[in-house]
Amino acid sequence: MPRVNTVLGAIAPEELGFVAVHEHIGYGMPGSELDTQWWKSPEQRYEETVPKLRLFHENGGGTFVDATGICNGRDIPYYQSLSEKTGVHIVACTGFVGGDTALKFFAEASVDHLRRQFVHEITVGIQGSAAKAGIIKVGVSRGFRMKELDLRIYRAAAQASLETGVPIFTHLAVDVEPALTIFAEEGLPLDRVLFGHADDGVSQGKVNQQAILAAGGRLGFDTFGYDLELPDPPFWGRHRDERLEHFLSLVRAGHVDQLLASADANCSPLGWPGVKGHTVNYLFEQLIPALRDAGVDDATIHRIFVTNPAGFLTIGD
Repeated sequence: MPRVNTVLGAIAPEELGFVAVHEHIGYGMPGSELDTQWWKSPEQRYEETVPKLRLFHENGGGTFVDATGICNGRDIPYYQSLSEKTGVHIVACTGFVGGDTALKFFAEASVDHLRRQFVHEITVGIQGSAAKAGIIKVGVSRGFRMKELDLRIYRAAAQASLETGVPIFTHLAVDVEPALTIFAEEGLPLDRVLFGHADDGVSQGKVNQQAILAAGGRLGFDTFGYDLELPDPPFWGRHRDERLEHFLSLVRAGHVDQLLASADANCSPLGWPGVKGHTVNYLFEQLIPALRDAGVDDATIHRIFVTNPAGFLTIGD
């Protein structure tokens, strides 16, 4: 049966609704949850997170895909409680944001060990729970170059994806040639991979988007809202109009079915203050009105936020 794994169990793809395909309940670097300056009580995290998810649901949001991998603050019982409280489907991931966030135990693991870790979290459950991961996270380490550990993680992810059917999304779409080689060697269809952050400000000029598109991969424009127009913009920010025009150019070129969009916002950041004024609801408050103003019709918007992510996230026949 076609299905998508959420933290409350598998659901039919048509139940997903509007999907924010690359977001964070709370992301932080390993150990940040132990730092007394940044540690947050469950009450504080709820206070910051629940209103954002409730507003997302009120705006028409159905599913929130959490891109917080192993070692970065993933908390399945908390996600389950949030989903029950807000009515938003939450898809959790297995995998790592990048090799440089993998703790020593995983950094020294073999490809086969990593594959078995990912498969267990997809088919059995995460953190001793019955909640199964619905997607695999991989990433390029700092410096915009794939390191040896990144390559091992990518290969393990490709094998786990083939074994379980769940898709992969990447942190950054830079230095993509080694990733394309690994996926081809493993025989993974590229429509099962979303190459993320293709739109962020620091990646421009480093993303071989034509190679990704030609191979059948999907492009993630998933840092919408990290605008240089913000009062205190992040270093990966980009001018709002420039990012939008980049996205629109691919829509006009006929690549709609290979595009997905999100905001990569943190509901309650761990170990850092986050970016003020930026939430998942940017998608409804700014992006969709801007797309309509640019002449993008509702059918195309539906494909980007409903049809495409449903096809991407679905596993099973």
